Amino acid sequence: MRDINSDLFDPGTVMESDFSCRASSSDGDFGFAFNDSNFSDRTLRIEIMGDSAEARPDSEGCTSIADWARHRKRRREDIKKDNVIDLTVLPEEQILNGNQPDMDDCAPCENQDEEAVAMVEECASGDEAANSNDSSWSMDCSTVVRVKTLHISSPILAAKSPFFYKLFSNGMKESEERHVTIRINASEEAALMELLNFMYSNTLSSFTSTAPALLDVLMAADKFEVASCMRYCSRLLRNMPMTPESALLYLDLPSSVLMADAVQPLTDAAKQYLANRYKDITKFQEEIMALPLAGIEAILSGDDLQVASEDAVYDFVLKYARTHYPKLEDRREVLGARLARLIRFPYMTCRKLKKVLTCNDFDHEVASKLVLEALFFKAEAPHRQRSLAAEDPASMNRRFVERAYKYRPVKVVDFELPRQHCVVYLDLKREECSNLFPSGRVYSQAFHLGGQGFFLSAHCNMDQQSSFHCFGLFLGMQEKGSVSFAVDYEFAARSRPTEEFVSKYKGNYKFTGGKAVGYRNLFAIPWTSFMAEDSLYFINGVLHLRAELTIRR
Repeated sequence: MRDINSDLFDPGTVMESDFSCRASSSDGDFGFAFNDSNFSDRTLRIEIMGDSAEARPDSEGCTSIADWARHRKRRREDIKKDNVIDLTVLPEEQILNGNQPDMDDCAPCENQDEEAVAMVEECASGDEAANSNDSSWSMDCSTVVRVKTLHISSPILAAKSPFFYKLFSNGMKESEERHVTIRINASEEAALMELLNFMYSNTLSSFTSTAPALLDVLMAADKFEVASCMRYCSRLLRNMPMTPESALLYLDLPSSVLMADAVQPLTDAAKQYLANRYKDITKFQEEIMALPLAGIEAILSGDDLQVASEDAVYDFVLKYARTHYPKLEDRREVLGARLARLIRFPYMTCRKLKKVLTCNDFDHEVASKLVLEALFFKAEAPHRQRSLAAEDPASMNRRFVERAYKYRPVKVVDFELPRQHCVVYLDLKREECSNLFPSGRVYSQAFHLGGQGFFLSAHCNMDQQSSFHCFGLFLGMQEKGSVSFAVDYEFAARSRPTEEFVSKYKGNYKFTGGKAVGYRNLFAIPWTSFMAEDSLYFINGVLHLRAELTIRR
C-alpha cells in the first residue's frame, strides 16, 4: 500500500505506490536531477509576464509582514482592475497558470542542502506573444518579457502536485507533449523557482529565510497545489516570532480546501497568539476594537478570556458591531452569522438576557432562539450542564463551556412570598481556591434581592488571631448611597460523606451601600486542612457553596 507520507496523487482514487518522500532519507532528495536533461523527460517553458511598473515579488523590498500585506493588497487590486486572464493555449503546447481545484497532500519532507542550478533564459519575441489564440486579453494586458526553460521530470512533479499529475495523465493529446508552458507574473518568478526546487530537494534556499519570502512561496505552493511545501512553509513561519500583524495576516490567507488543511497549524497558532495577547479585553479594548473580524473571532473564542462576566462579552460585541457595521441590515447579518456565536449566552445573567430580547440589533427570531437555549441550559441539573459542556464540539464555539470569569457565575432561586427571599449557589473549583493563597479573593456575579444588587466574595485570609490562613466567605451589597435594609443570611456548603448542604454560619446585618459581612474562617479549620486531598468540602474537585438571604421587615 501507499505510504502515508507519499506525495503521489490521484484526483479520483487513492493509488498504491512504494514511493514516499522522507525528509530524513536521501532517497527523497532528487535535487541532483533538477534541470538536468539526463534525468528529465520533458521541458517546462515558463513565460514571465510583465506586470505594472511597480510590480515585484510581494517580498521584494519588504522588511516586515505589514509591508508584505500592503504590497499584496495593492497588487490584488491592480489585477482586479486589469482583469487579466492567466490561462491560454498556444499551438501544440499546453499553457497553464495553476488555478486548478485544490487537493490534499502529505506531510512536508525535509532534506539536505540544495544545489545551485543554472537556468536557460531567452528573450521572447513579439511573434511568440502574438501567437496566443485567446482573444480575451485586454488591450493593456502585459506581454511576455522573458522566458525560462527547464528540464523537468514528470514523475517527480506529478508525485508532489495534483496540478502536474493531472497535466501529465489526463489522457488528452496535451499530456503526451514533451513541451509544457506555464505563464506567470513577473512578481511570482522567484517564488516559483523556489517551489520547483523544493519539489526536487524537499528544502528551500536561504532566499526564503524571511517571513515575506516564505509567504511568497506559500502562495505559489497553493497555486500549484504542492501541499507538502505549504506545510513546510507553515512550519517555518510558526517557528518565527509572532506579531499581531503577522497573526492577522495568516488568518487572512486564501481559504481554499488545500490551504485550510495544509496551513491549519499556522492559523491555529495565530488564533492562539491573539487569544493570549488580548485575553484581557478591558485592558486592550481600544486596540481590539480596531481589529478586523477574524481577529475578534480568534480572541472571543478563547476559554481564558479575562472578563468580569459573559455580560461584558455581550456588551463588547454589540459595541464592536455598531462601530464597524453602522447599517442595521449589515449589523444584523454579521451578528447572526458570526458574532453571536462567540457569546456564551448560557452564562449571561437573566437580567441581561431580557435585554437581548428587546435589542433591535438582533433579528428577533435569532435573539429568541439564543435566549431560549440559554434558559434551558440554566434550568438543567449541574451534572447535565457539565455533560453538555463536555459534549459541546469546537465547531459550535463551546457555547456551553464556562470561561475563567473574573466574577464567578451563580445560580439564583428567588421567592417573593411570604417574604422576599433568595437562595444563591456558587461553585468554585479546587484550582480556583488554590490560587487564592495567600491573600487572594474571588467575587461572584451580582444577584438581586428587593431591588438591590448583592455579591458573594471568597477569600484566603488570616483567622481572627492572625495565627494561620483560612477560607472566608462574605456577602456584600453593590450600590453605594443612603439605601439600607436588614437582611438575614446563612452560609452553607456541601460536605462529605453525605454530600448534602451543611449550615456553617448564620447572621443578620443592616446593609448600606458598599458594605460587606461574613465569616473569616467559614469551616473553622486552617487553610492547609481545607485544601488537603482528603478535605471534606471538595466533591469531585468542586467546592459547593450556598447563601440564603431574606429581607427582614
